[in-house]
Amino acid sequence: MAYLFTSESVSEGHPDKVADQISDALIDNFLAFDIDSKVACETLVTTGQVILAGEVRSKTYLDVQQIARDTINKIGYTKGEYMFDGNSCGVLSAIHEQSDEINQGVDRGSKELQGAGDQGMMFGYATNETENFMPLALDLSHRILTELAELRRENKDITYLRPDSKSQVTIEYSDDNIPQRIDAIVVSTQHDDFDEDEAMLAKIRRDIIEILIPRVVAKLPAATQALFNNDITYHINPTGKFVIGGPHGDTGLTGRKIIVDTYGGKGAHGGGAFSGKDPSKVDRSAAYATRHIAKNLVAAGVADEVLVQVSYAIGVVEPMGIFIDTYGTCPFNMTDGEIAQKVSDIFDMRPFAIEERLKLRSPMYSETAAYGHMGRKNETVTKTFKQPNGESVTLDVELFTWEKLDYVDKVKKSFGL
Repeated sequence: MAYLFTSESVSEGHPDKVADQISDALIDNFLAFDIDSKVACETLVTTGQVILAGEVRSKTYLDVQQIARDTINKIGYTKGEYMFDGNSCGVLSAIHEQSDEINQGVDRGSKELQGAGDQGMMFGYATNETENFMPLALDLSHRILTELAELRRENKDITYLRPDSKSQVTIEYSDDNIPQRIDAIVVSTQHDDFDEDEAMLAKIRRDIIEILIPRVVAKLPAATQALFNNDITYHINPTGKFVIGGPHGDTGLTGRKIIVDTYGGKGAHGGGAFSGKDPSKVDRSAAYATRHIAKNLVAAGVADEVLVQVSYAIGVVEPMGIFIDTYGTCPFNMTDGEIAQKVSDIFDMRPFAIEERLKLRSPMYSETAAYGHMGRKNETVTKTFKQPNGESVTLDVELFTWEKLDYVDKVKKSFGL
């Protein structure tokens, strides 16, 4: 029997994502000036206020208040009427030094012996139902909001948009797990105030369906375009007026959108958040590494769908173990346990090896903090960072290294494909 599956996304202006972006901007600035920085930064945002807290061990000094303000302005909170803007909000820092007791389990005489920054289990997932090996419902939810943000910044075809928004997509699947059609789309977008609420809601609905959605569809592969139809149920700002939004409408915290950040409810999630953590924290680095494994396995033809789990003990170098689930989609006679053993031979999952393989000690994290950490474009960008004393550094930074298909040949050789 056919079934429905739903995933959601939130925009860069959603309060939780504002917090994530501030935390990751701090990570990037610390790493830009001290590659060995150990950072765990949490952010809270609410009406007119930002609170920074966490633990840092670094040789550099930063103006964390200015970094927070610059991040907020870049997102688009630049007007006093939003009741939260980068130029006027208060910024309180309660960041202190990382505990020696935590640090002693991580830093060792040899970097290769670096222990895991915490205990826990991390999951990576990949499926061949999209070109970027991501679940379709989540991929479409992200695309809707990235396109909506483009429309907001263009301020041409739609001129009333504010930064906060959410989307949700429901896909109908066949019994054999093949997407058949899009059943429903939800979009809630913050907007400027209007004189007439009914006219406002009608215009927003029309603009989303007639301007936004066609722009999203035009950028999709033909097979995905075919899933769009005239029978889609649209819920556009279903609660009505949405003028009060962002941190003024709802307090935001780092790490509260972990399912949006990963696979939209497909696969699994170990529970740890990513933003605000340097790569010695395996919550982050091992989640990227398992995505890298899963994507390369699917791309190599080991299975149509793969879930990878790895687990660690704090301060211990080697992982507790690797688990693989191919959901019965492996086309050749090999058990998931046998696949896991080969994966262990191909991919070195010691924390320092992950950092080196994926180049995780570069300031690559601000770009991850909105619209998902997985399924993104691997590219190199130039970034400039400044210190309070006027010193600056310009770096070429490779983004989303865990999305590379650089292990496909190794996987095929190992599996005889």
